[in-house]
Amino acid sequence: MSYTLVAPITHQRDIYPIPISALAFDPSSDTLWGGNSVGSVAAYHGQSRLRGVYFPVGDGRPVKKISAGDTQVRAMPDSGTGLGAWSKGGVNRWYFRPPTSHLTTFSSHPNNSHSLIVATKAPELLMLNTTTGSPIRTLLSPSQITHLHFSHSLLISGSADGFLRTHDVRTSMRREDGASGEHSVKAHLGGIQGLDSAGNFVYSIGWGVRQSRPVTDQFIKIFDLRTLRPLTPIPFLAGPAFINVHPRRPSTLVVASIHGLVNVIDVLNQGTAPPEFYQVETAYISSSAISPLGEYLAFGDADGTIHILSTNPSEAHHPFNGFEGQPIEWADAPEPLPEISWSSTTPLNSIGLPYYDSPLLSANSRDLPQSPSCLPAPRIPPQVLTTMKTIDFVGYAQLPKELRGKRNMVFGTHKSKEGRFRSNKAARNPSESPTQLLHPSEIPRVYRKVEIEYSKFGVEDFDFGFYNKTDYSGLETHILGSYTNALLQTLHYTLPMRRLAKSHITTNCQREHCLLCELGFVVRMLEDARGINCQAANFCKTISALPQAGQMSVIDYGRETADADYVSKIQTFNRFMLEQFISEGNAFPHNPRIVQSASELNSSGDFVAPAPAPITQLFGIDAKSIIICGSCGARRDKEGLAHVVEMLYPKKTPSNETPPPCDFSSILRNALVRDMSYRATCQTCKQLATQHSRRVIPSHELPPILAVNACVYSDDHLQYWLDNRQGRFLSPRVAVRPGTDVSQPGGIVEGVDDPEAVVYELRACSLSSSSPNGMRLMKSTHLVAVIKIPDAEVKSAFDSPWYIFNDFMVENVTEEEALSFPGAWKIPAILYLERVNVGEKLNYAGLPEIRDPAILSRESSISLVRDKSLIKHETLRFEELPTPGTLVAIDAEFVLMQQDETEYRSDGTKKMIRPSRFGLARVSVLRGDGPKQGLPFIDEHIHTSESIVDYLTEWSGIRYGDLDPHSSKYTLVPLKVAYKKLRLLVDLGCIFIGHGLAKDFRTINIFVPPEQVIDTVDLYFLKEGKRKLSLRFLSWFVLGENIQTDTHDSIEDARCALMLYKAYHEFESNHIFDEKLEELYREGRRYNFKPPVASTAPSPPSQSFNLPQIIPAPTSFQVNPSNTFNFLQTQFGSVPRNAFAHGHAPGSQFSLGPHFPTNFNHQPQQQQRNQQQHQSWRSHR
Repeated sequence: MSYTLVAPITHQRDIYPIPISALAFDPSSDTLWGGNSVGSVAAYHGQSRLRGVYFPVGDGRPVKKISAGDTQVRAMPDSGTGLGAWSKGGVNRWYFRPPTSHLTTFSSHPNNSHSLIVATKAPELLMLNTTTGSPIRTLLSPSQITHLHFSHSLLISGSADGFLRTHDVRTSMRREDGASGEHSVKAHLGGIQGLDSAGNFVYSIGWGVRQSRPVTDQFIKIFDLRTLRPLTPIPFLAGPAFINVHPRRPSTLVVASIHGLVNVIDVLNQGTAPPEFYQVETAYISSSAISPLGEYLAFGDADGTIHILSTNPSEAHHPFNGFEGQPIEWADAPEPLPEISWSSTTPLNSIGLPYYDSPLLSANSRDLPQSPSCLPAPRIPPQVLTTMKTIDFVGYAQLPKELRGKRNMVFGTHKSKEGRFRSNKAARNPSESPTQLLHPSEIPRVYRKVEIEYSKFGVEDFDFGFYNKTDYSGLETHILGSYTNALLQTLHYTLPMRRLAKSHITTNCQREHCLLCELGFVVRMLEDARGINCQAANFCKTISALPQAGQMSVIDYGRETADADYVSKIQTFNRFMLEQFISEGNAFPHNPRIVQSASELNSSGDFVAPAPAPITQLFGIDAKSIIICGSCGARRDKEGLAHVVEMLYPKKTPSNETPPPCDFSSILRNALVRDMSYRATCQTCKQLATQHSRRVIPSHELPPILAVNACVYSDDHLQYWLDNRQGRFLSPRVAVRPGTDVSQPGGIVEGVDDPEAVVYELRACSLSSSSPNGMRLMKSTHLVAVIKIPDAEVKSAFDSPWYIFNDFMVENVTEEEALSFPGAWKIPAILYLERVNVGEKLNYAGLPEIRDPAILSRESSISLVRDKSLIKHETLRFEELPTPGTLVAIDAEFVLMQQDETEYRSDGTKKMIRPSRFGLARVSVLRGDGPKQGLPFIDEHIHTSESIVDYLTEWSGIRYGDLDPHSSKYTLVPLKVAYKKLRLLVDLGCIFIGHGLAKDFRTINIFVPPEQVIDTVDLYFLKEGKRKLSLRFLSWFVLGENIQTDTHDSIEDARCALMLYKAYHEFESNHIFDEKLEELYREGRRYNFKPPVASTAPSPPSQSFNLPQIIPAPTSFQVNPSNTFNFLQTQFGSVPRNAFAHGHAPGSQFSLGPHFPTNFNHQPQQQQRNQQQHQSWRSHR
């Protein structure tokens, strides 16, 4: 990747050129900060390189160093008189002046944004608070420090005596070693001139000494950061003056001399990599900087010019920071004074008075009635006045009994709670509605943020059904990353994307953290739920596990303020998500061809090239950019691929020019074509000239789905979307005519619309509800989705197929409401448009849709020290694979991943902000019937890369090290492996038996249809008893077993739940269940619903019951798997018999041990009997 000089930034609005003494790229916006020799800092923005804010730093001396962060810009003058922090708009936040000595340098803390390190001439190190600028700690230094730099683990200092030293980041003190003392090394004889680090290497440049005079050291010194052992230096004969490490290539250095020679060096491949040299045409370089992604190099010189090297100089401008970040803060321009033509006859009243848009204090009239500033004094009750005695003008009386407890109390109106709980559902008015009619200027309730309230029964008690009376499920909000709910709903109801996600989970994806797999699991949950609330906990957790997500700032840490800009965040996540889907779903060169185009066929009818990734076929915009030089007319074509369309709004035009069309179709077309002009150096004529750029996209090359980021970053952008007298901006269908490739002499690209228009239909819009007072840089806190549901277009009980998904609140709306933008409170974020009539032509035949049932028969573990003697399960054989109605018993154990967040108020009350978060640690699934009834076929511990707060050993049986691959002796698998098996069991129609399964399935983040769940906590429940019984008490009373004495075991719990279910059927067959249930509650009240202590425990009454026993497995039996095999053939297509680890041919015999009964014939009708028993249980309950 080579660099090329682009148009420099020259001095602007200055009479004389001022040398540039310091440079820094902004990490969060398209800004380059430059400090000059007169002590001022200026901001240069975007492609135009216009100078923005301009503020002084110190006492008029040159700016020595600039450090730009996400919210602040810190700078200090060369004199060292102080260090200050300014906002991006130029407002000073704080300024620190050292009391005793001047400052020499500073550096920001890498892991603690609340502190920074400052060095003084004393010599000493100071730690400052970045919020207030006040000193926190003072530490002595052995010599005067001139350079400070933070590596990934240590603080590195360069001193005036030429020593490099390493310090502990946590204490900012020198690292001490009993044998060698401080970690230091003599790097240069005359002092340090610059240093940087990458990984375990630190690079320095400095001064040498020749004839007692300092000279530039012509070697770049390299040291091992761990021991400060010197390595082979790199020669640079021109004399290194500035050094920077490339942020994307840690082994690459950018070294520059004061005369403009720039050398890009690959330290690890000096002999093989070709050298990269660049010459900056200047007399003297005074500063340098490298952009956050390494795409730009900036060099300031003594003439006040900033020279820029770029990796892509000739295409459309790419932001300095590498992505579309925070909006630029421009300085407030003073309002110009009005011009008045003055003459001797001009009346004085033509000057006018100031206009005020708010009432003045002097406008208050005393004649108007005034509201009292305080409430009148309460009247003394007559009971008190009649008994009052007056002594020295003070009245005394005894308080009557009827008034006791009512003094000094303020009785306010009852405040209705937003939270609705199922526990008090009977006391509520059934006619209540979560929405009401409001004033048009206010945000309707359906768009407002709805929070989950927590009762003493937890989040499961919240009545989600009150907010959703439709057949379409919402998503809960109490998890981190739930701001993606609106986009997840959009993807779910985009049918091609739904098919692709469901297909991906059937493949053998080897990624532990796969976003496309998690999307497929969310899609399956929403399909099965049918109006019941779901949560995307695993999807959001996967986002935080991806390293790229942290770089793109799309991780929700739960620390965002109330005015967090979620609109920009969700648009960034939209781009990140599609790029992630491309890498995860790409099976090149074996990708299925979903979209078939005639232009990709050769003369023989075969495809020319393999198909790209499926996401690229659905969303990819393969465009050709035409760039024509305005000076020489040279034309250059460049291919480009994009998956997200960024809206591009027209600029303001002078009053004498015709304004461009401002309808949605025209603006969308401009966003696709991106017709623009900019100043850059032509590669042909080598002149700085205007370059005209335009993208060419034939109509037939437009993708089936357009993902559009609205990019509404100002009030001017929002004005295009707001409804007016002409009608709505957004329409249900839009015709797009991208331009064709037509160019004229003279270098002007002529835009000719394609005669063939492509019609797109709006399918979904993610938007934000903001303050009704306008955008003001669009700080918003809540996102909703308005979606046109495909199923509702065909069959719906409502008139409109449009629905609003406000997290877990779902409501049907009209098309007019969905597409209108009545006020500034409704701000668009993301639009998904689907090409009309293309959905029917998409070919899904190549997508894998056959689920692999063999995963239930494969043994897998990532534990390196697994003890085979601890394996308690046996995987399913081919003939044991489940069919619809197969009974399985399940139980799971969990560990605590995050404590709950509770807000304590001044009145002593508390409110839960976010509940505790648990993670799956172990899951056990047992055979529910057949010869091996009660034998586990899944017993897996779950590996997690997150930190565990509490193992909850007393209730989970999980101990430290059980979930670590290096120390676990159990079967250990990633979460996705176990989840796929449970997902397959649900899809196969298995009936799950367990105790308290609702909470288990909720924590696992899987939805199981209610008709596939038998919960013993509901089987043995008496409504008049008003409490549900624990598994431990039920096992003691009904089964005569004492369980959970020391800790919990998921196999034991699942087996007891299965036996309780069998006992239930035994009682039902004898018509004594109701009698036994009443006896159960009667004995439970006697023992406080807890098993007695073992030493004094009486015999449980149930021992006299005729209980069914778990059928032991046979020693050998005859297997006839023909019916099972036929079912699998029907469900999964061609299934080879040898695909299973323990498959046996029909009629084969095998031994299972002496404790199993003999002569068992496998009966295919067993599943039918299970279904009949299950239906009878449902009708009984």
